[in-house]
Amino acid sequence: QLGALQNQVTELFRARETTTENPKILSVFQNLKETLGEHSKQLEKSAEKLSQLKAEIFILQDENQALHTTGNK
Repeated sequence: QLGALQNQVTELFRARETTTENPKILSVFQNLKETLGEHSKQLEKSAEKLSQLKAEIFILQDENQALHTTGNK
């Protein structure tokens, strides 16, 4: 997903180079750039949350295994 966003950023910069003469297109470009920035931030937050959830799952699995082992003794 990050690679796709990087490709979009690259394409937006290329588009910007070719559209700086047209104010309307430049405005659209600016809006798209802002939207992309917002989506990038959301993706970053989602990746952080996913990492936290994976860590919590790992801890819960360990606790479950410990309880299972204790229960079988």
